[in-house]
Amino acid sequence: MPAATLRQLLEAGVHFGHQTSRWNPRMRPYIFTARNGIHIIDLEQTQKKLDEACVYVRDLVAGGQKLMFVGTKKQAQDVIEEVCQATAQPYVTHRWMGGMLTNFAVIQRRLRRLAELRTMRERGDFERMSAKEANDARDDLDRLERSFAGMADMKRVPGALFVIDCKKERIAVSEANKLGIPIVAITDTNCDPENIQVVIPGNDDAIRSCRLIVTAIGGAIREGLQLLGERELVEQREQERREQEQSQRDADAAAAAAASAAAAAAAEPQPQPEPVGGGS
Repeated sequence: MPAATLRQLLEAGVHFGHQTSRWNPRMRPYIFTARNGIHIIDLEQTQKKLDEACVYVRDLVAGGQKLMFVGTKKQAQDVIEEVCQATAQPYVTHRWMGGMLTNFAVIQRRLRRLAELRTMRERGDFERMSAKEANDARDDLDRLERSFAGMADMKRVPGALFVIDCKKERIAVSEANKLGIPIVAITDTNCDPENIQVVIPGNDDAIRSCRLIVTAIGGAIREGLQLLGERELVEQREQERREQEQSQRDADAAAAAAASAAAAAAAEPQPQPEPVGGGS
């Protein structure tokens, strides 16, 4: 069953591209026609590419990798946050700060500071500070929450990026390309698909279009997480089985050593009692 039917794609307006004067010629293979000065995207290709993207994302997550969502335009923020919070994936829905990927060591220091300030707030440390110190700490926390809340649990760079509007998010796309991180993206008619490894041709401006595609990707993530959980359970059981077998081998070896020691002791000649001396 496809991730989205042609009817769903049509009703969500996924087929509406940009004005023909603003197109990128490299998107020509994904364009069906032009109508009233607007390019119309071929929804059959969108459906096929969305299915391919879902398979890719499912396998990525099943392999233990994270998919980082990037969408700072207002139309994308709510659905990205909903899906990522439900599936524990990292996301950026406010300004992409240069170096979020290529300078991740520095970003990690900011994430540690965010965790520290959150802990201080929960312990009530702000109330024990002076008014100025408390206000400075709260301002710092608010700033870090706005910039890094979606990345707070990231320990390493993600396995791939999911991008809405790769033209607007060109810095994120550039950083991912530099590091060889694959990109899955909703690619509108004004975008360059050459820098995108998994293209989903579609409208990246309409709220309904973004919601439909992001929700489909979220479903693929859930499938991947289920497969990952099943695989980890199998690996855990296999590890327990190996440990039990090793324990049994160790016990058998100990029993064999004890039996060998007992047999050796039994085979040693027993000392003869001293004869009792008789009278002359």
